[in-house]
Amino acid sequence: MHPPPTPEERRLRFEEVYAADHDRILGYVRRRTDNSHDAADVIAETFLTAWRRLDDLPRGGEARLWLYGVARRVLANHHRGERRRSVLAADLGAELRVELAAAVHRPPGHQSSDLPAIAAAFGDLPEGDRELLALVGWEGLDHGEIATVLGCSRNAVRIRLYRARRRFARELERHDAAFPQSQLIRTPAPATNGERA
Repeated sequence: MHPPPTPEERRLRFEEVYAADHDRILGYVRRRTDNSHDAADVIAETFLTAWRRLDDLPRGGEARLWLYGVARRVLANHHRGERRRSVLAADLGAELRVELAAAVHRPPGHQSSDLPAIAAAFGDLPEGDRELLALVGWEGLDHGEIATVLGCSRNAVRIRLYRARRRFARELERHDAAFPQSQLIRTPAPATNGERA
């Protein structure tokens, strides 16, 4: 019975397999993923599995076939995750449509074909605008509650929300989404002289 390999022997064994098979496995993965980021994730998971299961890794040319098998399973998990994310994104898009419609006092079922344009317009806003509109539309917070969340005054929230809605209205117009500004911008322009709203 052979003694168990030392940590150094394990490291050298892994490095040999990695050097010998990385490029082949990478080619296999890249031909089955949509972008280099996904491929990098799959490769990392494949070789992490190889490191964790180094004792199961065959010797010689069989190691590459074993790695192909691992990569295949990792890819299958990746694609299942992508499908779940696509379903969640579609659900979120539908929710976004309903919540934005509620936020601007429009019937949720009205002009549902504009969802892609609305989502694109929302996505093109600066992050701060998206967060502010989401706090209103998704979380249902009022100005005082938003002020607490953001650590600013109520009047600052009114000013920022007014500006965010104006920018959103412009983006909706640019994307040909049917949300008229008169419906979207229902917060009156706030006073900027420090008076409380």
